[in-house]
Amino acid sequence: MDHRTRADDERLPERLSTAGRALAGCGSVDRVAEALRDLVADGALVPGTRLPEEPTSSALGVSRNTLREAFRLLTREGLLRHELHRGVFVRSLTAADVRDVYRFRRVLEFAAVDGPHEPAGLQRVQEAVDEGRAARRRGDWEAVATANMHFHSALVALAGSARMDESMRHLLAELRLAFVVVPDLRPFHEPYLQDNGRIAEHLEAGERGRAGRLLASYLDRAEAQLLAAHGTTGERRGQTDR
Repeated sequence: MDHRTRADDERLPERLSTAGRALAGCGSVDRVAEALRDLVADGALVPGTRLPEEPTSSALGVSRNTLREAFRLLTREGLLRHELHRGVFVRSLTAADVRDVYRFRRVLEFAAVDGPHEPAGLQRVQEAVDEGRAARRRGDWEAVATANMHFHSALVALAGSARMDESMRHLLAELRLAFVVVPDLRPFHEPYLQDNGRIAEHLEAGERGRAGRLLASYLDRAEAQLLAAHGTTGERRGQTDR
């Protein structure tokens, strides 16, 4: 299913060029894949977006061979899909994908919440809470969604594991693709701002059990909301989207 709008199409060249400047000539396959993954995670690349090879490689300032390898990597991660004779597109997630993402999220986030926590890590969690509150005051619900991503990344970072951090980055990029079926971001994200703050407070107080129980309820509710938004159309779409 195509979720892009005319505004998305118009902003795409600029967003790719911005990502290309950030690469600053260091466009390895991993760096290019990371740049595109970040665009997905930030909501800049939505499901259905076509990434034509020549203009995309030009905007990023990398060779077409490098871009193809990055495309292959992100296709294996489930963020992109290749259609014969049509090109590469940003994927749509199915309801089954959502369930699997949340299954793995629970493993990562519960493990991180249950372990010892350094003050610097707790500070990053609180900064993500503050970022979300500031975005709410501006009425910027896309930014609230991004701040929520940062909050959960900061939770996992409490574990101090580079491998867990990398896994979480991949999961959150996939999850951003699921949000496009949510018709109104405010009622979806706003209630979780309070939960984020409460989880941060419990962690700061050393109340890991209370933080974990609140997180469990939080993830259950969020998964149920996304599955309801996907409905049976998500399952049918999954038969042709892989």
